[in-house]
Amino acid sequence: MKMEAVHKMVLAGACTAGGILIKALGGWDGALRLLVACMAVDYVTGLVVAGVFKKSGKTKGGGLESRAGFLGLLRKGAVLLLVFLGTLLDSLPGGGFIRPTVCCFFISNEGLSVLENLGLMGVPYPAFLRDMLETLRGKGDKGGAGGPEDGEGGA
Repeated sequence: MKMEAVHKMVLAGACTAGGILIKALGGWDGALRLLVACMAVDYVTGLVVAGVFKKSGKTKGGGLESRAGFLGLLRKGAVLLLVFLGTLLDSLPGGGFIRPTVCCFFISNEGLSVLENLGLMGVPYPAFLRDMLETLRGKGDKGGAGGPEDGEGGA
């Protein structure tokens, strides 16, 4: 088999898997796009905080540690599992609000973690951003666990 054919088969498989995943998560709408973007930015800024600034709260020395980064990725995977469950719950009668609420809660959580990472890097940001994200998180959280300190910001 030619290398080009193998390449096309791998791409087709990846596209199929991605399509199935996106469908399971309720579609590639604005909420999921923003959540995935916030997750990616949080992870990258966490890597910068740990790798460059050595200020991570996740490790003893504040530097990069593969275990901390892996745990962060596992947490982000667990968030996507909750989005999946929210999608399934929304299929029940009277549903339709659970997935968006789950997405909003975790968008705000990831956003707060990004702001914490930026603060550790010495990057200023407007206070209203933190207030807005905390308000958004409060609307989705009624006594649940978790917060930006539980996120992986700081790999």
